[in-house]
Amino acid sequence: MSHPFDTLTPDLVLDAVESLGFLSDARVLALNSYENRVYQVGIEDQQPLIAKFYRPGRWSDAQIHEEHSFTAELADCEVPVVAPIEHDGRSLFEHGGFRFALFPRRGGHAPEPGNLDQLYRLGQLLGRLHKVGATRPFEHRETLAVDNFGHASLNTLLEGNFVPKELLPAFESVARDLLKRVEAIYARTPHQLIRLHGDCHPGNLMHRDEAYHVVDLDDCRMGPAVQDLWMMLAGSREERLGQLAELIDGYNEFHDFDPRELPLIEPLRALRQLHHSAWLARRWDDPAFPRSFPWFGQPRYWGDQILALREQIAALDEQPLKLF
Repeated sequence: MSHPFDTLTPDLVLDAVESLGFLSDARVLALNSYENRVYQVGIEDQQPLIAKFYRPGRWSDAQIHEEHSFTAELADCEVPVVAPIEHDGRSLFEHGGFRFALFPRRGGHAPEPGNLDQLYRLGQLLGRLHKVGATRPFEHRETLAVDNFGHASLNTLLEGNFVPKELLPAFESVARDLLKRVEAIYARTPHQLIRLHGDCHPGNLMHRDEAYHVVDLDDCRMGPAVQDLWMMLAGSREERLGQLAELIDGYNEFHDFDPRELPLIEPLRALRQLHHSAWLARRWDDPAFPRSFPWFGQPRYWGDQILALREQIAALDEQPLKLF
């Protein structure tokens, strides 16, 4: 079966970039991206550009425009973010049936896990981002919630026959138990919904020459501030407590963090686990996914998932991290 991205050839990528007046040097390098297709395109006598081709049918034009507007708003407030390039007052373009955007190339390295000096500076960066994000809501982007990240993800996995039959009862039972506990914690935990990066793993917060910048706001959405913070923490509970203190110290220089949101860390981790499996399932018709994730349909994967969800239930029963 064909997939829409099958027609996205190197020639089409070059034609799309040149349709905006750029002269390419015919060099196209595919970058590591699964949800969309992202390429580095060489430009004559200039720095290469990054061309991002949006997955057909995923976001509406209004949702993509809102992503671009948020990025531009951050840049206007001097938050270091890689914003799309505007041409004739537009940042979203169409060519050959694909919507695409262009970005300047901005290299860098992901932060080192557990580096306290880096965590303080990352906290400053995220505090600046959330100060802007809290000024008004998204109108078209979705909200991170238990229903769409949890229950909808589980339904995708159960209805799509992805879980082996012999493991299905155990998987469904542990997942439903997990979601029941997540819902209970969400219900009793005060939190404010603001505009977020949404997929704030360390690889989307890059640094180079001691300067940090934010990349890839493709998953920006409404949600609690702690969603953009918890993936910065790693290691034992004691290590994470120290890391959290540094992160929040930096964050509070620019935006006040509400520590009442900390009990949401493990529920958010649980939702991300289910959502990731459902994401693989929803993209399985894209040939890039079976090639890159061949273990997804194997019994061992689902056995590991059952164990991981059980461990996550145990994590939900532990005392949440606290600031001292």
